[in-house]
Amino acid sequence: MIAKIIEFSGRNKFAVFLMMALAIIWGIWALKNTPLDALPDLSDTQVIIYTEWSGRSPDLVEDQITYPITSTLLAAPKVQAVRGFSFLGSFLHLRHF
Repeated sequence: MIAKIIEFSGRNKFAVFLMMALAIIWGIWALKNTPLDALPDLSDTQVIIYTEWSGRSPDLVEDQITYPITSTLLAAPKVQAVRGFSFLGSFLHLRHF
């Protein structure tokens, strides 16, 4: 098989040069038209949940909102870390996976 390709290439030099020219032109076109992300996002994927519950204490927000959501997110597949923060009248919850 390889011997036949070498023999064909030796006999048809113009066809080989034409195929190489087409491959080079196609490669240049592909380089110019392929979108590249110069600064890829290397951070972990996150889900941020922010909820307000005005006038409620952080303990109540923790017990009724933050803790149930944190417990549920811990059971999700491929989750590496779960963090929950409760503040006066609101809570912020982060999930990394």
